[in-house]
Amino acid sequence: MKNNEESVMNQRIQELQDIETQVLVHGEEGKIKKQHARGRLTARERLDLLLDPGSFVEMDMLIDHLSGSAGDGIVTGYGNVNGRRVFVYSQDATVRGGSIGFYHGQKMYRVIEKALQMRVPLIGLNDSPGARMESMDEVEALKKLGRHPLSQLVEKGRGAVFYPNTRASGAIPQISAIMGTCGGISVYSPALTDFIFMVDKTSHMFITGPRIVESVMGEKVTMDELGGAKVHATVSGVCDFRCKDEKECIEGIKRLLSFLPDNYTMEPPVCDTGDDAERLDDEVSHIVPADPYKPFDVHKIIERLVDNGDFFEIKKGFAQEIVVGFCRLDNRTVGIVANQPKVRAGSLTVDSSDKQARFIRFCDCFNIPVLLLVDTPAYMPGTSQEHAGIIRHGAKVLYALCEAVVPRVAVILRKSYGGGSLGMGVVPGFGTDYIFIWPTAERGVLGAEQAVALYYKEQLETVEDREAFLKEKVQEYRQTMANPIFEASSNLNIELIKPQETRKRIISAFRSLKGKTVFRQPKHHGNIPL
Repeated sequence: MKNNEESVMNQRIQELQDIETQVLVHGEEGKIKKQHARGRLTARERLDLLLDPGSFVEMDMLIDHLSGSAGDGIVTGYGNVNGRRVFVYSQDATVRGGSIGFYHGQKMYRVIEKALQMRVPLIGLNDSPGARMESMDEVEALKKLGRHPLSQLVEKGRGAVFYPNTRASGAIPQISAIMGTCGGISVYSPALTDFIFMVDKTSHMFITGPRIVESVMGEKVTMDELGGAKVHATVSGVCDFRCKDEKECIEGIKRLLSFLPDNYTMEPPVCDTGDDAERLDDEVSHIVPADPYKPFDVHKIIERLVDNGDFFEIKKGFAQEIVVGFCRLDNRTVGIVANQPKVRAGSLTVDSSDKQARFIRFCDCFNIPVLLLVDTPAYMPGTSQEHAGIIRHGAKVLYALCEAVVPRVAVILRKSYGGGSLGMGVVPGFGTDYIFIWPTAERGVLGAEQAVALYYKEQLETVEDREAFLKEKVQEYRQTMANPIFEASSNLNIELIKPQETRKRIISAFRSLKGKTVFRQPKHHGNIPL
């Protein structure tokens, strides 16, 4: 009897091993070759690159294996990234094209739910055309059972995967990578996550594909033109990171994760950068021209201020008049929001407002202090911006700034005029903890020339030498009303600093704000002007 039991056990173990071997092949050989020919890795190859060796534990591996569709087109589970636990899913285009069927949707829902329950980051590697249509055989089988095809929809399945994405928002970091051509449900779920990576030439996102666009609208468009990485990184703003290949994409995910905490209750990880918190920088003041109308690249300022010049920019190609991203200061993660004077003079726009507001809100969700580097002439004027809703979009920034409770420090590098002071949070009452200002910077409702032209409008119409009078009054205005040294005598809300001590003062300010607490009014949630 015992020998018989052992025989059954050995037989079943061998059977299980055989099935696991088949599942790990994950797709027909021809489909795998086709995937590689497109410049794309397979689902498991991507996980091998992302996760620490030997750390991956697969969930629901044998689902649907009897039908020959191993895992129903998705690999899910958990593992480590540089020693930190994450939950992951990787859609498998070699199995039913990666389309989202009954079990696929349930597995996807379950892994997001598990990440939220365990309070660790979620990473989704997306390569799916969207929801799967039932085959005629499946429809006929359901008819015989007296069931409608929509009976395949369940509470925790593909139609409801947006629910755990939304519940996880602000609780755990959610990172998506678009690895193939994704449509419908396969783009909406990533759109609800915090960051989206895309790969040039091989990844696409759209609700409706080119063939349907042409048949319905008569518009001929390629996949790249409709929803490629370049389009979403520079035009729509859907994509946060545009990568040259899948390896660079996965390395980018790892780097992003290194700046982030596991969840909203934790602080971001501390990393010993070896940079001196007390160091001064005599070169930084030479980067910014004294003339407020001359452009310069704010990246050069950022690189001199942050630890080892290491800055991880987000949405680099979109709304370039504002720069956002992560760095480390004093070994700790800080989010940077900086005006870019070399693009649109650093004006605030519809797109830059969306980019800025979303980034500030993310930082506030995950206890990441914010540094504002200010040099802006205010909001961009004109009908194009007004008709695009600059009031509504600009209000998102004001909302994000006033809502945020994380430590916040601002440095006015050169100018801050009118509504730009509002949009960059450098007016009293917006919750910015410290506002530093360089001695050559200008603040005011208008720039010096515009203010003088307004104040002395009548005199300018009658004075003999208009240019000489204007020059004299502008110089006088700059020495008094637009002079921060003059302003510092009567304004408690600013602190003048020397440019070379900027890094040191920023670090000191953030150290003083460690443990900052702010009372929040109890409510369900606010109603941000979307």
